[in-house]
Amino acid sequence: MKRNLALVTGGAQRLGKAFCLSLARMGYSIGLHYRHSAQEAFQLKKEIETLGVPAYLLRADLTKLEKVDKLFEILCEFDEPLTVLVNSAAVMPVGNAINLPLEDWNATLDLNLRVPFLMAQRAARIMTKGGLIVNVSDVGAQKAWSRFPSYVVSKSGLETLTRVLARALAPSIRVNAIAPGLVLRSDTVTPEEWNELVDRLPLKRPAQPEEIAFALEFLIRNEYVTGQTIVVDGGYSLI
Repeated sequence: MKRNLALVTGGAQRLGKAFCLSLARMGYSIGLHYRHSAQEAFQLKKEIETLGVPAYLLRADLTKLEKVDKLFEILCEFDEPLTVLVNSAAVMPVGNAINLPLEDWNATLDLNLRVPFLMAQRAARIMTKGGLIVNVSDVGAQKAWSRFPSYVVSKSGLETLTRVLARALAPSIRVNAIAPGLVLRSDTVTPEEWNELVDRLPLKRPAQPEEIAFALEFLIRNEYVTGQTIVVDGGYSLI
């Protein structure tokens, strides 16, 4: 049986890992992109293969245009056609709008916004029989988080890019976004801060990674959805 291929950027850990496992359970071959997380990527490859589907490790610094082009050259060598792209790789530097170093601003906009644009361009060229592109946004795209200015701006731009691409690539390629709320605590948030945030949520708990992946499954199965951002935030957007 010929499988379809799903490519997940930043797929070795956190939400990227959940997306990879969900897609593997749906029968997709997995293009598992990573940059630094080699050990996690190799371990996840083994886990995916126990589900009976292939996993291809794809190491690349996607902020370098030549590496993006090389990655897609490799994809074109696979027997499986690319039909799903999940742009999950992102960074979230801390710093207020006055003191954030320019290099942090540029690096965030580069990986979180420019890279999904480049990936979508190149994916569209080889999704000759149609496909789905999913950009991983954040509930913070609609917030004014003063500690993460470059991050919230990049995610707000990503949601706009999602709508622009959905119009440009229709009808053969659908483009949507998923905006999680609190899922996995990052090193930039202390346990005390995390618990305070969770306690403010209407549902009083963080999401399980699998609950975010359910949104991806929905977007794959429902072929009449494009240009939308699916918010999965436990009510965070209400506060």
